Amino acid sequence: MPLLITIVLFLALAGALILIGARFWVRPKAAIERVTGVEAAVPQRAPAHPSLILRELVAKLGSMLPASPKDVTLIQRRLIRAGFRSPGALKNFYGAKLMLGVLLPLLAGAAAAKSSAGADTKLMLVAASAAAGFFGPNEYVRRAAARRQKEIRRGLPNALDLLVVCVESGLGLDQAIMQTAKELEHAHPEISEEFALANLELKAGKRRMEALRNLADRTAVDELKKLVAVLIQADRFGTGVAQSLRAHSDFMRVQARQQAEEKAAKLGVKLVFPIFFCILPSLFVVTVGPIVVRVIRELLPMIQNM
Repeated sequence: MPLLITIVLFLALAGALILIGARFWVRPKAAIERVTGVEAAVPQRAPAHPSLILRELVAKLGSMLPASPKDVTLIQRRLIRAGFRSPGALKNFYGAKLMLGVLLPLLAGAAAAKSSAGADTKLMLVAASAAAGFFGPNEYVRRAAARRQKEIRRGLPNALDLLVVCVESGLGLDQAIMQTAKELEHAHPEISEEFALANLELKAGKRRMEALRNLADRTAVDELKKLVAVLIQADRFGTGVAQSLRAHSDFMRVQARQQAEEKAAKLGVKLVFPIFFCILPSLFVVTVGPIVVRVIRELLPMIQNM
């Protein structure tokens, strides 16, 4: 185990020294100037912020990590559902996996070297830290996507009501989506962003059916998928959009009320264990405690004296 830690630390230190030497001492431009005799113009660059330097480093590390096309497509979908749509989001994700997968084992190995634990325990600690660093970004993206889907699900009833009002006031469906996105920009920014993207796709020339399906695929929210299905059917069969939205809004209100009633019915069962383990012991202490103290102080000495 000490030999393994020594090898890992040596490789990390050697890699860091190579990077520092290539950055500060190896100057290919100076060699080119000596050979050609022409002085190259050096552009003036503004000092970069440390966060930008870290982001560039993570992106470069991410481009070094190979991945299969199937995994890339799956990860891109998860990143889009979590709200990360920048072109370098995938590289940043893989770079974070690689960086954390290397740094955390090094830190764990340095901490384990100073402890008095056994070799097996130290090896398990290093392996666990490597797994946590490599799979930690996956869990973060999954939680971010779930949180964003929850926010979209929470803001969907208000968005649906605004759509109904806009369509019934005479606006078309495209204008109603755009107006809903503007009105919900501060109250529900997640669903406002999704509606704005759908509106941009419509302006770019995509068919309404395709833009709505992309909206449902990006979010992967069941309630929004149902709304998209209603809108597509209304557009395909020529029925009134306002009437379809009103009926779907009533359905969503009934569904929300039933879900609230279901949660209220489950509340009694969920409270059994907190009451049994947290509240009842304190009640026993408050009610039975004084009697037990009196029995110990008064009754037991009387019994012993008899």
